[in-house]
Amino acid sequence: MKKLILMIAVATLVVGNSFAQSSGDDNRGKISVGLKVGANYSNVYDSEGEQFNADPKFGLATGVFVAIPIGKYLGVQPELLFSQKGFQGSGTVLGSEYDFTRTTSFIDVPLLLAFKPIPMITILAGPQYSYLIKEKYVFNSAIVNIDQQDEFDNDNIRKNVLCFLGGVDLNLSSFVIGARVGWDLQTNKGDGTSTTPRYKNMWYQATIGFRL
Repeated sequence: MKKLILMIAVATLVVGNSFAQSSGDDNRGKISVGLKVGANYSNVYDSEGEQFNADPKFGLATGVFVAIPIGKYLGVQPELLFSQKGFQGSGTVLGSEYDFTRTTSFIDVPLLLAFKPIPMITILAGPQYSYLIKEKYVFNSAIVNIDQQDEFDNDNIRKNVLCFLGGVDLNLSSFVIGARVGWDLQTNKGDGTSTTPRYKNMWYQATIGFRL
């Protein structure tokens, strides 16, 4: 995943250099469809102050977007993404070291309001619906190793989550460099009986897209 981030950074420099001359094109009034790929840098937090600490992890983010103008300066941008979030951590118990990783895979559907003050910049914000499709938990130590997938089928985990998203797109000809920050508005718990710690996801997202 670190290689993916490096590739995005290199691609950003190449695209910026190659298309700087054409970035003055004003396409704010046109409908456009595009593909995007990048990475999430995610972690979790407890909104009610319980003691639950974890470290962030990288995950894949990829999908499609549609830019629909409402006049020259405003528009809406719905997206459909496959998005990996989660957390990781490590520690020591009774002199034995351990590490763990939880990866949650979602179908994310942002519905963003777009403000386009200049052709190169689009500011976006709005709600997002996320549906949990897969969850993987890996725990390793000198005593026990656990590799579980889809354990949430037997646990009371919320699969439908309402989120909020905001960010900026840099428009370079047909290429779009995107940066987002998002967080869940609901916890992962269903009715509170889940054995999984209560948390909300928070993530940073960097993508490079291409308008078709």
